[in-house]
Amino acid sequence: MQHSFFHSQLLQDGGGLMDYKKIIELVLSHLEEGVIIVDSNLNIVYFNESSKNITGFSPKEAIGKNIFYVFPNLNKDNSTFYKVINTKKPIINHVQNYINCKGKNVSIVTSTIPILKEGKIEGAIEIFKDFTHVKELSEKVVMLQSTLHGKGTCENKFLPNGSQYRLTDIIGNSAPIVELKRKIQKVANSDSPVFVYGETGTGKELIVQSLHNLSSRREKPFVAQNCGALPENLLESILFGTVQGSFTGAKDKQGLFELADGGTLFLDELNSMNLELQSKLLRVIEDGVIRRVGSTKTKLVNVRIIAASNIEPKRLLEQKILREDLYYRLNVIYFRIPPLRERKEDIPLLVEHFINNCNKKMNKSVKGIDKKVEAYFLNYDWPGNVRELQNIIESTMNFVEGEYITLDDLQIPNNLCISDVTMSPAEPSIPKGMSLKDAVEEYEKNLIKLALEESGQNCAKAARILKIPKQTLHGKIKKYKL
Repeated sequence: MQHSFFHSQLLQDGGGLMDYKKIIELVLSHLEEGVIIVDSNLNIVYFNESSKNITGFSPKEAIGKNIFYVFPNLNKDNSTFYKVINTKKPIINHVQNYINCKGKNVSIVTSTIPILKEGKIEGAIEIFKDFTHVKELSEKVVMLQSTLHGKGTCENKFLPNGSQYRLTDIIGNSAPIVELKRKIQKVANSDSPVFVYGETGTGKELIVQSLHNLSSRREKPFVAQNCGALPENLLESILFGTVQGSFTGAKDKQGLFELADGGTLFLDELNSMNLELQSKLLRVIEDGVIRRVGSTKTKLVNVRIIAASNIEPKRLLEQKILREDLYYRLNVIYFRIPPLRERKEDIPLLVEHFINNCNKKMNKSVKGIDKKVEAYFLNYDWPGNVRELQNIIESTMNFVEGEYITLDDLQIPNNLCISDVTMSPAEPSIPKGMSLKDAVEEYEKNLIKLALEESGQNCAKAARILKIPKQTLHGKIKKYKL
């Protein structure tokens, strides 16, 4: 059987590609993933060594056998090989659960691709990886969160509701952060869905947890799930729960919606969720009813849903990654978290906060950063945002020996050089022929211009940025004819 199919695909010129075939077989035999190839009749023609560790069958035992012989609990309804052979369409990142020949419950992530020749199906290849430990870990997370909420206890800095951040943990006095805090306080008690957009590292979960802990739901659970961390099939069962017998090895388990009942469910990286699951999420938002995977019974839940993305909503809709109806249903309340480059005046406060935290953890007494480091920080664009700043401070604090962090102490990632960032001059200079009074006024005029540009010509916001009364700003605008 193996010669009739596998060899015919790779040895087309009377053995002229023998070395090429051996190379391919060598590569496949060393993959951690299992690889199985079947012909159009679902008979196995290739079975690599890694498949043995997952299925319990050796290549010698499997090759030549029908796929339903090797996997007796599979049938035409749940076999990806059967579906791909009949539809000629690939199935990517599919979660399958079955009992192998040793009686072990196994969860695998499979990608099955049809082999076509001139439009005719000749077989299929499947690449799969054991996902049992990840699935078990996910279920343990749900179980532990359930235990945590049930007991109402907390350890370390976690609150009894499963969160750890409050509004006071949002560090910054810049106009964008002050406005963000104001909006959080204003809508905290609403039950309306929320959509949060922020670049990676801006602190989306901090914002979302602060919102929950100001709300009337704060005594109820806060549950978070990164939608990009799990395959599609597993994500659905984690969100909605399962009933015993819905698939091989399935048990009666509550999902995150049930766990978050009465509280808040935070779905991060919503753009990673497939469109079919997005439609199910939309129905839950609209009627508050869920149904466990494999169940015919429904259950009413009272959950406030907050979703987040690190990609701008406009791009998600243009690329059809996010359902338009779901986005507008979630976007009742919208938060945009400003990147650090838009609120650089908060950097000194953030640095002080991170240094104080590290002093406590590392038993050090560093007082701060010197002027050159401050200039470096203020002139750098921070593509990794607050998280990047935090990581650099923590890394540096492991090595610093003096009272203040200097450029020599600074632990910069390998892909970034201090010289790449334009430094502010160490000392100001006065242009020739200009008096000190004129130079100060010119500097003040430029600062006001920048503040007005940053605030979109909003005088109230510009005054907050400059930390001066609005009336004073109006007087200076008039003075400099801006």
